[in-house]
This record gives sequence, C-alpha cells and structure tokens, in this order.
Amino acid sequence: MRKGIHPAYRPVVFRDRAADYAFLTRSTMTSERTIEWEDGNTYPVVDVEISNVSHPFYTGTARVLDTAGRVERFERRYGKRGGA
Repeated sequence: MRKGIHPAYRPVVFRDRAADYAFLTRSTMTSERTIEWEDGNTYPVVDVEISNVSHPFYTGTARVLDTAGRVERFERRYGKRGGA
C-alpha cells in the first residue's frame, strides 16, 4: 500500500440500537462519539440501524409472502393467459 493515501484503519465499536448489541472490529469509519469498551479502552462508536442480530433473515422472523394468493388475485383481476 502506498503511504499517505489510505484512511486510518483502527478499532471501532458498531452498535445496533434496535437489538441493544455492540461489537468491536477494525474499520476506517470515523465518529465523534466514543464508548468505553469491556477492556477498559475508549473507542469510536458507530450506530447502525440493522445488524445480523436484528435482521429478519438472520433471526428467522422474515415474513413468508403468499405468492400463490398473489397469483390468484392477479388472475382474478386481469384474467388468465390464453394457451399457446
């Protein structure tokens, strides 16, 4: 890597406010806010809206769409397609 052109890569805490979950990782993100972590050090904190803890796909709470019902409703509204 060329020196002086890349942003600083340092420890940052990402906090999912919806799930009350935070994790420490390395990133180039910056933040004016800080948090004292479990190890006693202070790190910048970045609030995120969704993470693997609160995302419906990972938690198994995703809605299942009734695609068959949607097709039937479409066919009632606009009619079935003709053959061939």
